[in-house]
Amino acid sequence: MEMALYTPGLGYYANESPKFGTLPGSGSDFVTAPELSPVFGQALAAQVREALDATGTDEVWEFGAGSGALAAQLLQALGDRVRRYTIVDLSGSLRRRQQAALAEWEGRVAWADRLPERFEGVVVGNEVLDAMPVQLLARHGGAAGGVWHERGVTTTAAGDHFAWADRPTALRPPAEPDGPQDYLTEIHAQGEGFMRMLAQRLARGAAFLIDYGFPEAEYYHPQRHMGTLVCHQAHQVDSDPLAEVGAKDITAHVNFTAMALAAQDAGLDVLGYTTQAHFLINCGLLSILERLPQAERAQAAKLMMEHEMGELFKVLAVGAGVPAWTPTGFARGDRTHRL
Repeated sequence: MEMALYTPGLGYYANESPKFGTLPGSGSDFVTAPELSPVFGQALAAQVREALDATGTDEVWEFGAGSGALAAQLLQALGDRVRRYTIVDLSGSLRRRQQAALAEWEGRVAWADRLPERFEGVVVGNEVLDAMPVQLLARHGGAAGGVWHERGVTTTAAGDHFAWADRPTALRPPAEPDGPQDYLTEIHAQGEGFMRMLAQRLARGAAFLIDYGFPEAEYYHPQRHMGTLVCHQAHQVDSDPLAEVGAKDITAHVNFTAMALAAQDAGLDVLGYTTQAHFLINCGLLSILERLPQAERAQAAKLMMEHEMGELFKVLAVGAGVPAWTPTGFARGDRTHRL
């Protein structure tokens, strides 16, 4: 998965394909919230501003900034409250697009390949955790006596196609799924490692991570026996990451319990966890919608509609270096107790 997504020049996030957009005709593969409507960034900006004040910092760090749309929305809304906006992105091709999109803020926006050893500020990550490589685990047989295997990639006998290959492993998901059926799922070592790294390096600040996913009890539910790994291409979803490698996105839903526990165990405070709908409404989305023309309002409403992005997408917030506080985005509808 890492090679398919990030190999320089060949991987999906390292090549020149359009990726982000609202319509397949643009050559894009999927749409993220900032491309769907600029009100996403406007509402998020209210939370970022509050977090900057609560932590006494003046820098924003964005992971995986994609097209640069969210950065532009936040910079526009926050104005001089942000002294420096740093984008951490591994993709050279995406960095070039971001630099073009953010030329208006030249001098205030910087790019980095990695986080510094210590830093302060507010971290934002929209659809970042889902793009971190996962490990696939396959249980052959039921919960009683079933054998877990790690699922990897090999080539066919002729050597001309990729194929799956399972081997017994000591790895286990954090919860044993019930039921007699075979079970395929994911574990998120790299995502958990990212949370631990954040804990080690964030001296003072807060992080807001927005992505699609579930708490552990839902993630490893018996009915989710086919796992969550999927691909996105031309605004279509498929389940074959071994075909057209490098030409489509590969992604897995986020186990938010694992992310929160990794952060907490490494010393961060878990400040809140809720749905994107609750978060954006708490941040003033409804009042923003009232000022929009009808067509734009209908598009922006998808950010909070249950059958669109509102329920599947979640927001996890963690903090460091200041007393724990409740950010506005979690004032109502907080689901931390469900992690």
